[in-house]
Amino acid sequence: MNAMLDAMDELAQGTQVVARVGLVLRTVGRFAPEGATTSQIASTAGLARPTAHRLLTALAHEGMLDRDPQTLRWFVGPEIYVLGAFASGRHNVTRRAHECVQALARATGESAFLSTRRGDGTLCLLREEGTFPIRSFVLYEGVRFPLGVASAGLAILSYLPTDEVDAYLARTDLEKDWGPSHAEAPVRERIAETRAHGYAVNPALVMEGSWGMGAAVFDPSGQPAWALSITGIESRFRPDRQAELGALLLEQAHLLSKQMSSPGE
Repeated sequence: MNAMLDAMDELAQGTQVVARVGLVLRTVGRFAPEGATTSQIASTAGLARPTAHRLLTALAHEGMLDRDPQTLRWFVGPEIYVLGAFASGRHNVTRRAHECVQALARATGESAFLSTRRGDGTLCLLREEGTFPIRSFVLYEGVRFPLGVASAGLAILSYLPTDEVDAYLARTDLEKDWGPSHAEAPVRERIAETRAHGYAVNPALVMEGSWGMGAAVFDPSGQPAWALSITGIESRFRPDRQAELGALLLEQAHLLSKQMSSPGE
């Protein structure tokens, strides 16, 4: 019995280390391309500075990170690039999505994006600037949001099976970090509206004055795995224009969904 408990404790500790390594790598990535100091990484990741430094040093030894000897800033390392190259053949949705994101930016004048689902959140993979001179900077490549926050995450959450939506909202307290507009009841209302219209609308709930709209993109099994979205200032998302923007989003999302279901093309 004691041997079993020791083995379980060792496994738990190993899992914690892996989770922290992943956290540190993602945190360094958030500061690209400028890099970040040890203190910045520790603060952002919620780790003690000595712990962060040990992890950073170990990752640098493995080539996963680099450290500039003059500025002492940390950067993503060459081994990450190599691993990314290996993964690109299977996961490079950005190559297929690039034309769709460009088309949205051209047609709407707004900034357009591709986001992917990562567990209980979304990760922005691709951004294309529109022609309208005033832009919103809520979304950028590498930024993450929980499902149900920002239009991409709302679009994905809305098209998950109902039992998955219920389980997610039961284990997640969006209101704690994102305010009363992200309590369960209003989130469910926006899910219902998204399902009714086909596209999601974020009326400046993440940043004042910054609106967004998104549409889910489905994988070959019919699951919402990605989302296309656009963001801009409130005056560009007036009610009489939302239907036009929504139709453009749904058109490109449908096109990309078809492409993702045809891996041989």
